[in-house]
Amino acid sequence: MKIKTKSMMRKGKAFGIAFTVYVLTYAVSYAQDGNAGINEATTRVRSYFDTGTQLMYAIGAVLGLVGAVKVYQKWNAGEPDTGKVAASWFGSCVFLVIVATVLRSFFGM
Repeated sequence: MKIKTKSMMRKGKAFGIAFTVYVLTYAVSYAQDGNAGINEATTRVRSYFDTGTQLMYAIGAVLGLVGAVKVYQKWNAGEPDTGKVAASWFGSCVFLVIVATVLRSFFGM
């Protein structure tokens, strides 16, 4: 095994410091305006918001259909916890619809 000497360790530290300074100066020289980036991100997120809301409604509809089939099967089987399962599936669907509506009103869309 090779043992590192103090001079090798100093050279490594010096190289690390020099590399860090180089990377930082390179990054700073190509920095952009922060406000323009934030405005662009806001515009893009707002453009996807309606699509995301429609996706949440669609997921709620699919969950509602799956839940209805599951509750129907439990009801026909005569299981005693049918009411609890129905309430949980219905609650999850209502939650998705309410969240989509509240987010839309909260962000003023």
